[in-house]
Amino acid sequence: MPFSLQKAKCEQTTALLRELDIDAWLVWVRETSQISDPVLELISGGDVVWQSAFLFTRAGEKIAIVGNFDRDGVVLQDLYDQVIPYTQGIKDELIRQLDVYDPAKIAINYSTNDVAADGLTVGMHMILKDYLRNTPYVNRLISAENLIQKLRGRKTTEEIGRVKKAIAITEEIYQTAEGFVKPGMTEIEIYNLFHQEMDKHGVTSAWNDDHNPAVDAGPTKRFGHAGPLENKTKQGHLLHFDFGVRYKGYCSDIQRMFFFGEEKDIPEQVLTAFETVRDAIVASSKFIRPGALGYEVDAIARDFVKAAGYEEYQHALGHQIGRHAHDGGGLLGPRWERYGDTVIQPVEVANIFTLELYVTTENYGQVSLEEDILITRNGCEFLSHPQKKLICIN
Repeated sequence: MPFSLQKAKCEQTTALLRELDIDAWLVWVRETSQISDPVLELISGGDVVWQSAFLFTRAGEKIAIVGNFDRDGVVLQDLYDQVIPYTQGIKDELIRQLDVYDPAKIAINYSTNDVAADGLTVGMHMILKDYLRNTPYVNRLISAENLIQKLRGRKTTEEIGRVKKAIAITEEIYQTAEGFVKPGMTEIEIYNLFHQEMDKHGVTSAWNDDHNPAVDAGPTKRFGHAGPLENKTKQGHLLHFDFGVRYKGYCSDIQRMFFFGEEKDIPEQVLTAFETVRDAIVASSKFIRPGALGYEVDAIARDFVKAAGYEEYQHALGHQIGRHAHDGGGLLGPRWERYGDTVIQPVEVANIFTLELYVTTENYGQVSLEEDILITRNGCEFLSHPQKKLICIN
């Protein structure tokens, strides 16, 4: 079946509506090649042009109301029980379908916390409210944030398999890099070699090409979302990578640390920093479990780092990965204003998270690692192979 992944997510939606006591979910979009709701890729196999309504009910009905020229493409996806075309306007058919089911709560895609659940544009929201103005449904609209977070976060078997493959390719490229990275190379030269390897594997970047991979050489290069420079690698220095690939629409996200020299030459402050980061990740992985809140997991690693005498890292410990490297949903992070309510979300079975953090050394810059984990019934499973010691390049 060409859209097996989307079909599984559409079926998952029915169970979520019942679990959350929501009568209907309305995905309300237009001209999706210009601006697309992030959730559309999960419940549809292509773009639509005119105003379109994808309606899911707790009874299990799946209805698509689309422009007449979009109808045949949506029918071929075999995702919806009914595909209803219109010519002059969608309003009357939309209200007619709502009248059939008379939903008391209609979830629509807006959120103040989660960009992946905030796909409804202001303009489309205004149009929807205008269409429903003289109906009871205008006062029955609620946020679909919780539904979307669970739909994205609870990965199906097929989704997990794709993420695992993306991770395996990422780790294979890292292993290849151990053979081509040498002292004296520029960050840009190393970056280009990574992209050659991506081409060989037939994968693309998990995020913007300009800083994937992040290649950070030496003690003065600060980590961030910026591309490689002409900085050269040097004996006795560290080299940091943040790298992920996209395989069949699903992503990996892994950080690794190299050291130029032999293991016996690693400075004590570098070794201590590396072990602190590594062990903080292990501590948080042993704590995480279904039902744990995001800020609780983050606190395990954050307190570990501070107890070791380092300043706390300035980001969340972990984000979900899936269709995107930052896939929305709950975060493993501190209760800072910028994270809103995402860090009070409970961890769930089949979520895939990163565990990542850094500490800063006095003379050698930052040391950072990132691993990918799958939440299981009893805790978590590492999908990446955790880096246990610095990768030494001689």
